[in-house]
Amino acid sequence: MQKRKLGKSGLEVSALGLGCMGLSYGYGPATEQQEAIKLVRAAFDRGVTFFDTAEAYGPYKNEELLGEALGSVRDKVVIATKFGFDFGADGGQSGMNSRPEHIRAVAEASLKRLKTDVIDLFYQHRVDANVPIEDVAGTVKDLIGEGKVKHFGLSEAGAKTIRRAHAVQPVAALQSEYSLWWREPEEEILPTLEELGIGFVPFSPLGKGFLTGAISESTAFDSKDFRNVVPRFAPDARKANQGLVDRLTEIANTKGATPAQIALAWLLAQKPWIVPIPGTTKLHRLDENMAAAGVALTADELGAIENALSEITVQGDRYPAHLQARVDR
Repeated sequence: MQKRKLGKSGLEVSALGLGCMGLSYGYGPATEQQEAIKLVRAAFDRGVTFFDTAEAYGPYKNEELLGEALGSVRDKVVIATKFGFDFGADGGQSGMNSRPEHIRAVAEASLKRLKTDVIDLFYQHRVDANVPIEDVAGTVKDLIGEGKVKHFGLSEAGAKTIRRAHAVQPVAALQSEYSLWWREPEEEILPTLEELGIGFVPFSPLGKGFLTGAISESTAFDSKDFRNVVPRFAPDARKANQGLVDRLTEIANTKGATPAQIALAWLLAQKPWIVPIPGTTKLHRLDENMAAAGVALTADELGAIENALSEITVQGDRYPAHLQARVDR
């Protein structure tokens, strides 16, 4: 696995990371603990050194899983986790919270769950409109000074917020959705990151599974799968968006690759400081995804992808309204 540096931060990670959320949360029942540990360790064995989690995934269970799975190789991996939410008695999110005292409390709790003495990359999970971003950045700056955190990150933050935060504490990475079926970051975010020397970590690089070709209009999701409430995954939208996957599959076939590998290789080809974090619960999908790091797309092939997909307008919002409201502009 090749390595990449996240912007000017000096933080070096594998070219592809592992998004671990789905092992504990979001896509149906959690993976059995030992099976999840086996998959995380298999990723490490295949060269992955960048693992993404958050207190919200479970909540808490995913951090505990990584603490268990990566303890024996802790000095060889980079673990990113996140703060920014309150949770109710039922474990559900009860609102955003990035107050300085809360950030500190989350850091201490995450360190214990991850069984480590330092968090490599600490993201604000979503921008909190009630707390000035300067206060958030300043708190993480203090945690870095205390040796509890190494790098500061933001997630789904807009360009103005990124600039304000970066002026207080350099932002190592932004984590936001970016893929062949969600390209909004190209408008303002990517130029801002390039200017400031900030790395980019695309989540959902495979369109929450849609770009793999394994999902059709008739696919039934588990009752706990959050895609049930995502407009882009309504049956009509899936049917309308199938053309994108069909074109991607045609391109993949000519390259001797899979649609997922082309989608990941396309992201890797955009900028040398982009590190996608595809997630999976299946070993064969892990192998498929990791092999994408070895798929090199030529300028002609990238042009062909651009031309083929420019004819397609993706249907459906990527979030339901209540979640879209949390995305910073």
